[in-house]
Amino acid sequence: MSNIVTVQDAVTAFADWIEPTNAELDAIEREMPVILADVDLLDAQIITLDRTPSELDTQRIRRARRRLLTACRDQANRAADGGAA
Repeated sequence: MSNIVTVQDAVTAFADWIEPTNAELDAIEREMPVILADVDLLDAQIITLDRTPSELDTQRIRRARRRLLTACRDQANRAADGGAA
């Protein structure tokens, strides 16, 4: 018969040292416009998976793609400026 033992790592899986640092949270916050624009594009694309895209669907995807490109451009420009807003 084998003994049942708890695994310390599983019990303390949410220790303080596993949490994101303030720098990581700041980086996520800076990337949030790109993340949200990407989610909008994915939503627009998912809508058309099971049907032929209508003209409205095509416009929605095109607008979402432009928003994503704009957000990526803005983030790249901020990074080139040293992170200044």
